[in-house]
Amino acid sequence: MEQSYAIELQNITKRFGSVVANDKVNLTVRKGEILCVLGENGSGKTTLVNMLSGIYYPEEGTISVNGKEVKIRSPKDSFELGIGMVHQHFKLVDILTAAENIILGLPGKQMLDMKQVVSEINELTAKYGFDLDPRQKIYKMSVSQKQTVEIVKMLYRGARILILDEPTAVLTPQESDRLFEVLRNMKKDGCSIILITHKLHEVLAVSDRVSILRKGHYIDTVNTADATVQSLTEMMVGAKVELNIERPEPTMRQKRLELRGVTCTTKDGIKSLDNASLTVYGGEILGIAGIAGSGQKELLEAIAGLQPVSQGSITFFPEGEEAKRIDNLDVAKIRKLGVRLAFVPEDRLGMGLVGSMDMTDNMMLRSYRRGKSEFLDRKTPGKLAAKVKNQLEIVTPSISAPVGRMSGGNVQKVLVGREIAQKPKVLMVAYPTRGIDINSSYTIYHLLNEQKKKGIAVICVIEDLDVLMELCDRIAVLCGGKITGIVDGRTAKKDELGVLMTKHERGGADNE
Repeated sequence: MEQSYAIELQNITKRFGSVVANDKVNLTVRKGEILCVLGENGSGKTTLVNMLSGIYYPEEGTISVNGKEVKIRSPKDSFELGIGMVHQHFKLVDILTAAENIILGLPGKQMLDMKQVVSEINELTAKYGFDLDPRQKIYKMSVSQKQTVEIVKMLYRGARILILDEPTAVLTPQESDRLFEVLRNMKKDGCSIILITHKLHEVLAVSDRVSILRKGHYIDTVNTADATVQSLTEMMVGAKVELNIERPEPTMRQKRLELRGVTCTTKDGIKSLDNASLTVYGGEILGIAGIAGSGQKELLEAIAGLQPVSQGSITFFPEGEEAKRIDNLDVAKIRKLGVRLAFVPEDRLGMGLVGSMDMTDNMMLRSYRRGKSEFLDRKTPGKLAAKVKNQLEIVTPSISAPVGRMSGGNVQKVLVGREIAQKPKVLMVAYPTRGIDINSSYTIYHLLNEQKKKGIAVICVIEDLDVLMELCDRIAVLCGGKITGIVDGRTAKKDELGVLMTKHERGGADNE
């Protein structure tokens, strides 16, 4: 019996100048299956699905949809073939309702009959098990509700093939489980789903098959039932990889930072951080958990001198010196006090690095104010750039190439490497492995542990709860700007963290 394929890719090749992003890739997606596509940064995953969604067009090869060879030259072509892509960053209009977003741009006067539209959306959501109020405004929704709108929008427009890019990146464990249940219901109805994710435990939990790409080449497709985290990792990397995250017991634990009742307020008077109290110790890794927009950014920026504090205090405790208040001091004043902080922000090229500058110049950025300094010449920072490039295996033609031309994962490596090289007393990292392949992620986990062993206080915001529970000594959970609990990383349970991530009442005194 001939296999029924929703999508067949044959010898697909895509080039960007001299760079071959996809090289003769062959891949199939069956009707009524969930296929995960795995690969390291730069393996060609995003390029491949962008050709299915009409953003790119292949130089060579053929694409067949439901057994018929097709040309996908635009997103409109992709829609008409029943292919819908849900991007990691949602494309919704905040002031409109879910229903209005779902029909936005569709032709036909019948679209003005909102009562009928809402009824049709309710039928669709009931069919697959979505939880959605079509009349709710987008700006009042949680991240998971917005994602639901994006998926329903594709289904309402007739999509039977869905591509989801990192769908659980900002979801709680409970929300991820609900999403997977919905995807399984869609699979039972004959939909084909392509997932791109770096979370291998989720791959094993939800997919039927897994396709692996490496450096633009198709490696293999395996049945998920026959795969393990180790086997998938080795196929992605092409070599044996050690997947154990080290977590040594803290041996140089000293109080380094103390936050007491810290509150940050937006221009609209909304508390983005609400009465946060926290003690941070040198020689430990403190994890920060929370769904997107819960106050993680404000917490780190308040410590770094980038966010005004409307109430409360932030105190730094140096070794052998008097404590120093650093709240509401700018970066230069904090540095002048002798407080050595390093900060890897979420916005890599917006706040952390200058995309048009090369690695050497970006290394110099941290020290240009120092006056008489070895950093006034390019030789020393050039050596540092070369060291960071080799240590973190940064893919770039040379340290003289603009960092803005690197992949997101390689940009992150430059930023993490530069901040660690400053030899700080407090190192704050926001999503240090977001968009980075598993091999490089473990390199960064190792670097963070090396800082911990040196007695440095490491504050780490990571969205992957499995990693937080393996890496961190303590985990502080934020919800709606409040710290809802601080738990021991060694004994924490994922469900417990998930509850705290959605618990809006204020909770938890500081757990020393």
